[in-house]
This record gives sequence, structure tokens and C-alpha cells, in this order.
Amino acid sequence: MLETSARLLRLLSLLQTPREWTGAELAERLAVSTRTVRNDVERLRNLGYPVHGTRGAVGGYRLGAGAALPPLLLDDEEAVAVAIGLRTAAGGTITGVEETSLRALVKLEQVLPARLRRRVDALKQYAVAVPRDDLGPRVDADTLSALAAACRDHERLRFGYRSHDGSESRREVEPYRLVNWGRRWYLVGFDVERSDWRTFRVDRLHPRTPTGPRFTPRDLPEDAVDQVRRGVSSAGWRYRAQVVVHAPAEQLAERINPAIGTITSVDDTRCLLDTGADSIEALAVHLGLLGADFTVTKPAELVELVRALAGRYHRATKPGPQET
Repeated sequence: MLETSARLLRLLSLLQTPREWTGAELAERLAVSTRTVRNDVERLRNLGYPVHGTRGAVGGYRLGAGAALPPLLLDDEEAVAVAIGLRTAAGGTITGVEETSLRALVKLEQVLPARLRRRVDALKQYAVAVPRDDLGPRVDADTLSALAAACRDHERLRFGYRSHDGSESRREVEPYRLVNWGRRWYLVGFDVERSDWRTFRVDRLHPRTPTGPRFTPRDLPEDAVDQVRRGVSSAGWRYRAQVVVHAPAEQLAERINPAIGTITSVDDTRCLLDTGADSIEALAVHLGLLGADFTVTKPAELVELVRALAGRYHRATKPGPQET
């Protein structure tokens, strides 16, 4: 009986992988006959597990979705990853999942082998959590689920939106991607009224029901994460500058990511960098780290600061009075 029970658990573990298994493959993995595999599959079905089977040369077995969640059989790395993810969710920025995440974590830690519990406990003991008030804006789990479903089903969204300057507006958007960057969630979508791609902070939008009609998906103009980086960075810049960098656009693009700015080719040896920062000092430092010569003409305060820094760096390389 013990061998049969252990074999059933192993069979269930194999069927939980996202693929179909032929009877011969399962028999080889379990070191039994194909007839035993058929009998074990029938036992799992009698226990309530929805094991689907297809006949034919390319047929096989796979585990489908059932009315109840079957036991999840995880390897060591998967178990640790799930525990870490649940602990993060229990104190994260998504409202409505903290308590359920903590309950699931307690159940998982209760059955973890000692060797794995030590790894999870080490993380719990030595990883310092940021106080909840410093985590930034939090989003509702139901809102995230609704936005994800609209992305999946290609349904237009209608929502009220508050911009970074506090202005309120109503938007109708074709949603495409949800992006988690840092401690914030963003929605990338096509704004129907503005006929352009936009990035929206999820904590600033208020969905209106019902969702709109289905739409035919468009091709995203760029990677969704890069689109968020561009939108978030430019919205947060206090100072902006257009700088001519004396390097090919392809060469500069290898050194910076889209969060730094937008690159436009001028010719084979120059490109235009549209960039910014929250202070003139930070902007000047970033330009000095580009690894190429550049020409800046505005804003005036940036020109003056670059000029002052150039003199300071030049003086720093001169020998002092007592040096030889």
C-alpha cells in the first residue's frame, strides 16, 4: 500500500507539469507497466482529480482544472520561492491579499522539511522590511484582477483618472499590459480619445463598470516595461534638457536604458538625447557619465553648472603648491 501511495503522489506530481504525458512516458518514469499507469490514473480520478486522457498516436494524459485545488507537489526550490513570494505579498502593496497570503504561508511553513524551513527562517530573520507607511501607494487586488482580465479579454476600460498634477479626467482605454515597477503598478494602454499610447498609475484610476466592447489588439510600439520607464521618468523630471551627444545613437543606446531619456539619431557620429532629472546637479552628473563628449545649450542653469564643474575638474588635476 505504501508503494502504491508513493507512486500515486509521484504520478500526480508529473501530471502537474504543463504538458501531456503518454502512457509509455509515465510508465518509464514510474518504472511500472502501462497497465499500472492506467490503473493509477483511474485511482486519481476516483479521488476527485480531473485527469484527462486522449487516444491516438499523439494522445496522452494531463491534469485539468477541477472543482477543488489538488495538493501541489513542489520541489525544494519551488517551495522556497513560494514561501518568499507569500511573505512578500503578506506585507506588500496590494490590498486585500495580506491575510490570505499569511494563512497560506503558515500552512506551507508547517509542512516544510527542516532543511527548507532553515532557509526561509534565515530570510525572515535577516531581511528587513520597509515600514508599511513607506511602501508608497497601494492598489486593490480586485482592481488588479479586473484590469488583468480586461487585458486578457481585449475589452475596453472606462475609468476616472487623477494625473500627477491632481487634475481629474475620464478615460476610455484599450488595456494591454500591467507592469510592476518598484513599489507601483502601471497600466499600459491605448487612449482612444487621444489616439495615443499612455501609461497610467493603477492607484490613481477608478474603474467604471461595465467594461466596454471588445477591441482588435494593436501591436505594442515597444516593450511594455520600457514604455513605463519612459512615461514614469519624464513625468517625474523637474528639469529637462536636450543634449547633442557626439556618438552614434546605437552606441549611446548600449550605455543607457529608456529610463534615462529618448535618443534620436542626428547623423553617423551624433545623436540627440532628451533627458532630465529632479535636480540640475543630478542632470549634470548623469551627462558626465555618458562616456562621450556632448554639447548642452539649455537650460541656462545647466550650462552654467557644467561650465563650473569643468573648471573645478580642471583645477583638481593641477599640481598643488607643494607638489612636484
